[in-house]
Amino acid sequence: MLENTLKKLAATDPKKMITYPLIVFLVAVLILAIHFPNLGTDLKGGVVVTLHGENVDAKEVEGLLKQENFDVVVREVKSITGDAKVEIRASTDVNVQRIIELVKSKYPDVMISQTQFGPSLSRTAQEQSLKAVSLAFLGMAVVVFLFFRVPVPSLTVIFSAFSDMTIALALMSIFGLELTQATIAALLMLIGYSVDSNILLTTKLLRRKEDTVEDAYFSAVSTGFTMSTTTLGALASLWILSQAEVIDMIAIVLIFGLLADFMNTWILNAGVLRWYIQRGEKR
Repeated sequence: MLENTLKKLAATDPKKMITYPLIVFLVAVLILAIHFPNLGTDLKGGVVVTLHGENVDAKEVEGLLKQENFDVVVREVKSITGDAKVEIRASTDVNVQRIIELVKSKYPDVMISQTQFGPSLSRTAQEQSLKAVSLAFLGMAVVVFLFFRVPVPSLTVIFSAFSDMTIALALMSIFGLELTQATIAALLMLIGYSVDSNILLTTKLLRRKEDTVEDAYFSAVSTGFTMSTTTLGALASLWILSQAEVIDMIAIVLIFGLLADFMNTWILNAGVLRWYIQRGEKR
């Protein structure tokens, strides 16, 4: 069944293969224009009050603080070692001492720690994150151009990676995931995954040994799908089994990006390459 589907895809008009992923990309851009993912505390600044205790209930704590009109986010998280704790996240202008007093009145034996991310520290984190993404893209673009030395295929590989990140960000916005240093790290990792599959496809088609472009495409897809599905399987297992929030966030963002990469590599990039090769053959 998969083989027949791939053969039909290989026979699809290149212009149609290019159009559909571009529509998805534009929808993702529209979603981000309407609602960009909220910044996490480590990027926007704020206070994190952590409660350590076996009997602490996140919903009870949230209800207690909401009654006092505190604008906070309360959630239960687990560390890499599996230890459960409750985190209260709030803006820097919140009365932290009052929050601690309310929590102590409900849970006298709870252990409390707090971490504050000041505006200057958060601004530095934002600048460093933006610089990291920019340098990663610049480095990737240079390597791709040096490798292929042909503008159209090179630009398509770069655009595919950008589209993967854009769609992943849009899905983060839809599902309410915050943009944190951990998710930015996942987006940077996504550049490597995207370029990997795109270079495989581009190399197969431009330097093909098969008789036709369709045969070369089918050969690349057979290898690429195996690579991507095994990676997705590993990430899905990590997301399901992990008890650490940071690992969960990295895994789910990579899953979003790899799902987008299926479309951008094997449909968009393949469509552009087929059109590019056909145009060259007509000359």
